[in-house]
Amino acid sequence: MPIYNLKHPETGEVEEYMISISKYEEMKEQGYVQEITNGHGFISQNGGTLGKTSGDWRNHLKNIKKGSGKSNTIKTY
Repeated sequence: MPIYNLKHPETGEVEEYMISISKYEEMKEQGYVQEITNGHGFISQNGGTLGKTSGDWRNHLKNIKKGSGKSNTIKTY
């Protein structure tokens, strides 16, 4: 179920609700307003993507670089 941050229409307090979409629609009809926040502090990724790949994939990229000709601009790490 999705999580919504909803503002109470009378008190103005914002609370987090884990409710179905149909329940969310009902609450909207009662005057609740969704508050958009900047997230819960989750980090989507730390560091580079290539550092998280397997050695086989990096070797494959090196083989592509070797086969692409003398004046290629492909970088490998």
